[in-house]
Amino acid sequence: MAGGLSLRVLRWQEATRSDLAPFLLVHGLASNARLWDGVAPRLGAAGHAVAAVDLRGHGRSDKPDGGYDFATISEDLRGLIAALGFDRPVLVGQSWGAGVVLDFAVRHPDLVRGIVLVDGGLTDLRDAFPSWEICWTRLAPPQLVGLPLSDVEGYFRLHHADWPMEGLEGSLANFEIRPDRTIAPWLTRDRHRAILESMWGQRTADLWAGLRVPPLIIPVDGGESDWTQAKRAGADAAETALRASGVPCQVQWFTGDHDIHAQHPAELAEALLAADREGLFSGQVTT
Repeated sequence: MAGGLSLRVLRWQEATRSDLAPFLLVHGLASNARLWDGVAPRLGAAGHAVAAVDLRGHGRSDKPDGGYDFATISEDLRGLIAALGFDRPVLVGQSWGAGVVLDFAVRHPDLVRGIVLVDGGLTDLRDAFPSWEICWTRLAPPQLVGLPLSDVEGYFRLHHADWPMEGLEGSLANFEIRPDRTIAPWLTRDRHRAILESMWGQRTADLWAGLRVPPLIIPVDGGESDWTQAKRAGADAAETALRASGVPCQVQWFTGDHDIHAQHPAELAEALLAADREGLFSGQVTT
């Protein structure tokens, strides 16, 4: 990678067809590439080149002390796309990853043919919290270093009983498993804070106004009425901005968990393939 950064990448290329759009899958905050284990093989089986990445600080990728702002992450992705040899892929991001791919597409519209935002990129942290300090207090990750692996496994089985095995295993890959069978998150607390502070500064309305490639917006109704209402308002605002710019857009709601890619990978993969079949990612950049 450019600048000496090494990123772990997982690739699926079953029956790859050169006439189909490649997909690059981007995880959320404190997550990792293996959360796409259920989605990626289905895209590959349909003929698409597919890759999923551990972003800097996450999973098996390098963990430099700095560079956790959107501009630097976008440069990481730009170098990765070149290294993969992908011709204007569709970028798929979940949660924070949705904000990452939205930011990337505004900066580099010539490098992508479309984006998919999976339960992210529609709301601003500044609208939810009156100050950065309150935001960090509410959203700081729990202290998990040293927690027994068995406790983490039990939590996932209890709270995500309907998830397929690849979703559960992908979630466990968010952690380093130590020889004593305790865990530590791959993303350290200080780097988590740096990313969250970058998210605090992101204004999605400005990004939607500047987007010139087609998005597939996939919000999730998790049963939290206020949060779901905020996402609906964000999706409506995004559609309004895109209509003003003449950019095609699709919105498809799911019902389930925030990590819908882990919970319902087959259904999510089909939504991506259907959007591509219907011509949403036609390769045209709106000017």
